Amino acid sequence: MRRNKLIQSKMNTLKIFSIAFLSSVTFGFAQDINQASKAVDAEQYENAKSILKSIINVNPTDGRANFMLGNVYLIQSVTDSAKIAFQKGIAGTPGGRLNYIGLGTIDLDNGNPTAAEANFALALKDTKKKDIEELVAIGRAYTYSNKPNYKKALEYLNKAKLINENDALVQLALADAFYGDKNQNEAYAAYRNAFQFDPTLLRAKMQLGVLLKGAKSYDEAIKSFNEVIALNAGYGPVYRELAETYYKWGRNKPSKSAEYMQTAIGHYEKYLSLTDYSLNSRMRHADFLVLVKDYKALEVEANKMIEMDKVNPRIYRYLGYSAYENGNADLAIKSLESFIANPVNKVIAKDYLYLANAKFKEGLSADGLSLDPALFESGLADIKKSIEIEPLIIEDLNEVGKKLFSQKLYKEAVLIFEFGTASTEYKNYIEDNIYYGLSIYYANNKKDVTPNPIDLQKADLAFEKVTVASPSYQDAHLYRARTNSLMGNDEMTIKYYETYVAKISEKGPEELAKPAITKKIVESYNNIAASYANTDKIKAIEYLSKTLTIDPTNPYATESLALLQKK
Repeated sequence: MRRNKLIQSKMNTLKIFSIAFLSSVTFGFAQDINQASKAVDAEQYENAKSILKSIINVNPTDGRANFMLGNVYLIQSVTDSAKIAFQKGIAGTPGGRLNYIGLGTIDLDNGNPTAAEANFALALKDTKKKDIEELVAIGRAYTYSNKPNYKKALEYLNKAKLINENDALVQLALADAFYGDKNQNEAYAAYRNAFQFDPTLLRAKMQLGVLLKGAKSYDEAIKSFNEVIALNAGYGPVYRELAETYYKWGRNKPSKSAEYMQTAIGHYEKYLSLTDYSLNSRMRHADFLVLVKDYKALEVEANKMIEMDKVNPRIYRYLGYSAYENGNADLAIKSLESFIANPVNKVIAKDYLYLANAKFKEGLSADGLSLDPALFESGLADIKKSIEIEPLIIEDLNEVGKKLFSQKLYKEAVLIFEFGTASTEYKNYIEDNIYYGLSIYYANNKKDVTPNPIDLQKADLAFEKVTVASPSYQDAHLYRARTNSLMGNDEMTIKYYETYVAKISEKGPEELAKPAITKKIVESYNNIAASYANTDKIKAIEYLSKTLTIDPTNPYATESLALLQKK
C-alpha cells in the first residue's frame, strides 16, 4: 500500500504493493475482481479503477472492491479518495474488515502506529484460525507504508507462515518485507519459494532480478528479466526494471553510458505502452527522463501533462527542469517558483538547485562578463536551502562552480566551490579545493583589483589541502607558488616553485621534455629569480641561467640577466 514516490538524484526501486495478490487467497471472487487484480499487478491503475468502480456502482457496499480501490488510490497518492473508499467498504461484504487495514495504513503514513494497530485489531476480530488474508494485508501495510516498519511486517507475516508456509502470496509478502529490511538472502529464498509455489507469480520471478540489480550484477539481472519476458512478453513492470537496470549499468560503465541510456529509454517506453498513459504514469515517465537527462523529451511530456491536467502542481517541476536545460531560464524560474510555493508539493534539494542555476543563467549579462548581483545572491540562497534539505547535494555543485569558472565569474565561483572544500568525505573534495583556490587567485590577479591577502591565504590553504589529499598532484605546489607570489611573499614563492620543480623532476627526463612541463619549469625559474633579485643577486643569476639552458631565447630571462649583470 505504498504511494509511488518521485524517483530522485539516485534511482529508487519502485516497490508496488500489489493488492492483486490478495485475490487468490480467498476463493469465489467475481471475474471482474480478478481482472482488477491483474490490472493492479500489471500497474494498469486507471484500468483497475475503472473495473472496481463498475463493481461498486452495482454493489456500493462491496467490501473487497472498496478495499482494492482504496489501495489503488494510495498507490497514486490520493489519500482522501482512499479514505472514502475504505470507509464505504467497512460495512460491506465480502471482505469488509479488510478496509480497517486500509484505514490503518493511512494511520501509519500519518505517523500514528497506535491508531493503526487499533484498526488492525478490528480487522483481525472474528477471523478464523486458518485465515491468512488479513495477516498478509497487515504485513504489507507495514512494509509499504510511507513510514515502514519491516520488523512489525515480519511479525504478522510469520504468523501467516505458521498457518500455511507453502502459500505463494505469504512467501511473496515475506520476501518484500525481508527486502525492505535489507536481508537479501532471506528475500531471495522467499521470492524463489513464491515462484516455485506458483509459477504464474511473475512479480516474484521479477524480484529475483531486482535483487541482482541491487547487487550490481547487471548482466545477470537482465538475463533474469528476459526470463520473465519469455514467460509473458506483455508483463509491463519487467520493462521498467530493465530500464532502471540499463540506467544504473550506464552510470557505472561510462564507455557504454550513451548506448545504455538509450536502451533504458526504449524499455521505459515499452513499460508505458503496456501499463497506461495516465497522468500518474506520465509523471513516473517524467521522473525517469530527468534521470537519463533527456530534457527535450521531458519538455514534450510536461506539455502533454498540462493538456491532461492544467492544475496538477507537480507538472511545474518538470517544466522548470526542462525549460532550464533547453535554454529558457525565465520560464524555468517561473515554473519552479510556482512549484516550490505550493504547500502541497514535497520540495526536494534538486528543485532549489535548478532554480539557482536558472537564476544564474538569467542574470548573465549579454556579453557574458558579469552576473546580476541580486540574481546571484538569490540563487546562492536557493543553493543553501537545497543543502538544508539534502547535504550531499554539495557534490552536485562542482558542475555549477565549473560553469561559473569557465565564464570567468571567479568571485561567484569562489562561493560555490567553498561548500565542497569543507569535508574530505565529499567526492569532489580535491577538485573543489583546486578550483576554489584558483577562483580566488584569478579574482585577485586582475589589473583593476588590489590583491586581498586574507582571501589569498584561503587559496593557499586550499592548495595545501590538495597536497595532503593527493600528494602526486604536483601542480598544487605550482598554484601555491603563484598565490604567494601574488601576495608578495618571496620566501614562500621560492619554496613552492622549488618544490614543484623537485617533484616534477622525479618523473624523469621524458616528463621534463614535454612542452607544457617545460613552460611551467621556465615559469618557476623566472619567478624564483625575480624573488631573489633584490636580496640575492647570485641566486637570481643562477636561476635565470637555468631558464636559458632550457629556453635560450626566453625574453624575460635574457633581459633580466642583462640588467643584473650591469649592477
